[in-house]
Amino acid sequence: MTTAPEGDPPEADGRRLLSRRDVFLLAAASAVVTANAYYIHPIIALVAKDFGVSPSEIGLVPALNQIALAIGIFVLLPLGDRFSNRRLATIFAASQFVGLLVMAVASDFTLFVAGSTFLGFVTITPYLLPAYASKRVEAGRLGQVTATLTTGVITGILIARAGAGWVGEHLGWRVVYVIAACLMLVVTLLLPRIMDEREKSAKAVETSNYGKLVLSVIPIVRQHPEVLLSGAIQGLGFGIFLSVWLGLGLHLTSPEMGYGADVVGYLAAVSLLNLLTTPVMGAWADRIGPRRARFFVSLVQFSGVCLLGMFGDSLWLLLGPIILMNVVGPVVDITGRMTFLNQPPGVRTRLMTAYIVLMFIGGGFASWGATTAYENWGWHGTTMLTLCMSSLVVLLSFLAMRFAPKDAKA
Repeated sequence: MTTAPEGDPPEADGRRLLSRRDVFLLAAASAVVTANAYYIHPIIALVAKDFGVSPSEIGLVPALNQIALAIGIFVLLPLGDRFSNRRLATIFAASQFVGLLVMAVASDFTLFVAGSTFLGFVTITPYLLPAYASKRVEAGRLGQVTATLTTGVITGILIARAGAGWVGEHLGWRVVYVIAACLMLVVTLLLPRIMDEREKSAKAVETSNYGKLVLSVIPIVRQHPEVLLSGAIQGLGFGIFLSVWLGLGLHLTSPEMGYGADVVGYLAAVSLLNLLTTPVMGAWADRIGPRRARFFVSLVQFSGVCLLGMFGDSLWLLLGPIILMNVVGPVVDITGRMTFLNQPPGVRTRLMTAYIVLMFIGGGFASWGATTAYENWGWHGTTMLTLCMSSLVVLLSFLAMRFAPKDAKA
């Protein structure tokens, strides 16, 4: 058993429980490592113009990034149940640094897409951290800690979109990726100081080789099939998020609207609300149950999507539905994770694998679908695609609540 440093929470089953400081530092690291996928949102039109590509072609950047992330998670994230999360998180953070450097110096579009796709494949650290934290908190704090880490993710997304918009408009889009690479270097150096090594008392996953370890996801998912439903809901929810912001990046900078990339970033600053609302709503989900909370917020999200098409010609009117969707969107993810992060610690990382793979498959196809819909039918094409996805989220959330396991809190 490891001796807990003075001031840290007591140990449980050989594991030192996370202090508030630990959770805060992990949330900050989550912010930096997550941000890398979202810098493209406000500067998508600038990158497309610089490389001379169409909206559907530039849509390949986020689409392949998300699909590569899904593949990377399937083949790499299960390692978190066998090897030290600390060591894996550091290695993958360093790999993200390399991907960002390639994007910053890319001389042609193919190399830029390759760098972004590699970046997606190695973006594993943000998804190791929740499983790492879930093994080091009391059951009664799971929703709160998950919400805190999600708040870190939201902060990273906010900084990425708001900051990238201003930097891209005034200093050039390449500077965005130079700054991102520097931040990743700092995180790579700091993660080993934040995280503990795998405790010797923790039960190792008994698999004789890497192939069996990866394929062990399949029988575990069969034992916990609800993770597939939660993953499908989150895939659609994440697709809604990406569709709206990629569409806004093209719509607001179009000749009809006439705004710059910095304005897209300013609009993304409404995510500041999430820093206040997400922890509160995570605690609310602890009280009423994740499935019931997810259904309620899916209805609010649907209402916001309905308003997007109506208000598309006014920047100020768009604020209403964007605020609604920004407040409830992260709660879909939090409640989805809560449906399986209360399972035995030895399977949580692999359940997270299935969940995140579905999430990013949905996000990848939605990214390409949204930019293609915009190229063919403009902003209304993007909003109609988003409305269809939101309708499915409401339906699946209702079914998940209606047919919740008998021993689970709906």
